[in-house]
Amino acid sequence: MTPVRTGPAAFTVTASRDYDPEVGALPSMSLGRYEIDLPGGEAARRLFAAGARHVTLPRPVDVTDPADAAWAVRALSFVGDLSSLAVSVDWQLHTGPDADAWRHYGHLHPPTAVLGTADPAATALAWRTTYYICKCVYRYGPGFIQVRDRRYGELRRFTIDEPEYREAIEALTDGARVDAIPRPILDDLMGETLVLRLGDRLWWAPYKVRRWSEAPLVI
Repeated sequence: MTPVRTGPAAFTVTASRDYDPEVGALPSMSLGRYEIDLPGGEAARRLFAAGARHVTLPRPVDVTDPADAAWAVRALSFVGDLSSLAVSVDWQLHTGPDADAWRHYGHLHPPTAVLGTADPAATALAWRTTYYICKCVYRYGPGFIQVRDRRYGELRRFTIDEPEYREAIEALTDGARVDAIPRPILDDLMGETLVLRLGDRLWWAPYKVRRWSEAPLVI
């Protein structure tokens, strides 16, 4: 992957060719360190094309710290892009004391630790046992965007065809500042938990569907 020196703030990950971290650490399987300085979707696709099937983030993602919101949103979007390609991710998430907060993020590849909860081990286990690919995704159709969300136990489906909403989602894809999205649109998207606010940043929760786990009509 050829680094590009423009675009979002860069960070460095390590990658390997195998889903098993122990196997991935072998010299023939390790892909070494990659600087992620592209939008998350493009960076994830390039890693996948290079053979990456397991990626390790450089540090925990803390969604409770407003001062770290820019990193949190960037990292969450990137994890979503990797999840959409069925690439496993070694990462940690700090959600705070709310025992159910993890469900907002439960469509992402399960982290190795869920920090800040009363029972981190039980929370991480609940996440792992309920995870599957395409749990909360969006796709483009001719003149519309469709979202399918099963994070909360039942299918919620949204078809978004208003041009101003589609423009907002485009702006949100890799994270955006709160003041970048018109307030009425933001209120609607946040009301459905499709957008989460972290400090002064916004995170678009669904990831773009790239690999169906089953036939699309079943999903």
